[in-house]
Amino acid sequence: MAKTKLLFITHEMSPFLELTKISEITRQLPQAMQDKGFEIRILMPRFGNINERRNRLHEVIRLSGMNIIIDDNDNPLIIKVASIPSARMQVYFLDNEEYFQRKHVFRDNNNKFFEDNDERTIFFCKGALETVKKLGWSPDVVHCHGWMSSLVPVYLKTTYKDDPTFKNAKVVYSVYENCFAENLNADFARKAIMNGMSAKHTEMFKGSDCDSLHIGAITYSDAVVFGNEEISEEVVNFTKASEKPLLEFEGTADYENYYSLYEEISSEDLVSLA
Repeated sequence: MAKTKLLFITHEMSPFLELTKISEITRQLPQAMQDKGFEIRILMPRFGNINERRNRLHEVIRLSGMNIIIDDNDNPLIIKVASIPSARMQVYFLDNEEYFQRKHVFRDNNNKFFEDNDERTIFFCKGALETVKKLGWSPDVVHCHGWMSSLVPVYLKTTYKDDPTFKNAKVVYSVYENCFAENLNADFARKAIMNGMSAKHTEMFKGSDCDSLHIGAITYSDAVVFGNEEISEEVVNFTKASEKPLLEFEGTADYENYYSLYEEISSEDLVSLA
């Protein structure tokens, strides 16, 4: 029987970038699933404060060279890779000089939220899916972690829904409280529209605040995970009203419940997700 293929998309992961609890989960969960026989791929941005030499990142020439279009502008995508020797896992890093080559992740040295965090998010989400296509690897489950991956579910259910790489993939979205108090650029929802989409597909993202991104992602996901104990009431109510499979927050590092969720939603016998 073929291994279940599991793709993780995240903006942080230990030991490369440790900002919040997300980095621990995205380090431990893939390994736990690999130990259970899943085939794993992990994608994250190559933020400028990730040390390439220490982490032994190197460019993957065959995957690099694509351009990601945002607001009619071409943005070169460079793919790098690093291994976690103790886990036998490879992590792919999406790089772009304009969006990621800076010393800070989401805020400048005066703690000001970067004005282009909207375009950085769009670039990462589009770039992640194009990278997987170029890998020629078809995931059964795509698990998105946190707000910077929030556009992936809508892209998978619209632009990429008939793409052979993704047409059978199920999407899980993990909500975390570690977000931002500001708003992304007011044009975020418009800029995010891809081929095969219309303004209605990004309507949920229009508020461009953290809750809007979570709700937009949940709208197009097949299952939801609460990655923290404190999730906003609006997001909790929206998730429960959607009646999608939900993994509530558990304070333990036992990932058995994730395994059960992946198995449930990737089952060919699954008739309804409600």
